Amino acid sequence: MVAVPAALTADYLAERYPVLYHMAEAGSWPSVERHGLRSTCALLDLFGIDRPERAAIELRRRPESVPIEHPIHGTAWIRDNKPISETVLRRTLVGMSEEDWYRTLNSRVFFWLSEDRLDKLRNAPPYRTRPHDILTLDTAALLDRHRDRVELAHLNTGAVHPAADYPRGEGTFRPIDEYPWQGRLAIARQEPIVELTVLYSVPDAAELVTSVTTR
Repeated sequence: MVAVPAALTADYLAERYPVLYHMAEAGSWPSVERHGLRSTCALLDLFGIDRPERAAIELRRRPESVPIEHPIHGTAWIRDNKPISETVLRRTLVGMSEEDWYRTLNSRVFFWLSEDRLDKLRNAPPYRTRPHDILTLDTAALLDRHRDRVELAHLNTGAVHPAADYPRGEGTFRPIDEYPWQGRLAIARQEPIVELTVLYSVPDAAELVTSVTTR
């Protein structure tokens, strides 16, 4: 591995994290092959879901996973966001409203940069008893095609635990060139980046996936 650079680059990102991980509901792979990996917003667009049903899914906490239906595309499940404590979110959110934060999350496709993070999600109480499709993707290939829509986060943005006291909101997601790399190395050298996200969708995900397993 090359030396840790003073500023983060796409080349170093792909070198340090050659594989990305995405967890989807079991049976999702055929849809991903056809339509790519879609954010919640992109999935709602594909299925033609409009207000008021859309607002309930897109702009609020989802205590349970939500099924959506389409005459051609069939049924898709939008994952719950149970790990968000709304009380703590209100206290720690900076620079945006709660609706803005949910919209920000729902407009992205999320990837873990480590298998440890993937396993933490997979073994969390709401998900450990259900099988999931685990997709691994080639980081360099994804960055080559979608770098301009990639943003990084230093925390698990989909979990707001009762004891959390650190801020999130405006500035949580940063493009590669604007990521506070040196600051994060000083705080968490072993895990300076937690999430890699792509805005809206990865339409060519099937071409970037290196393996699909069900666990």
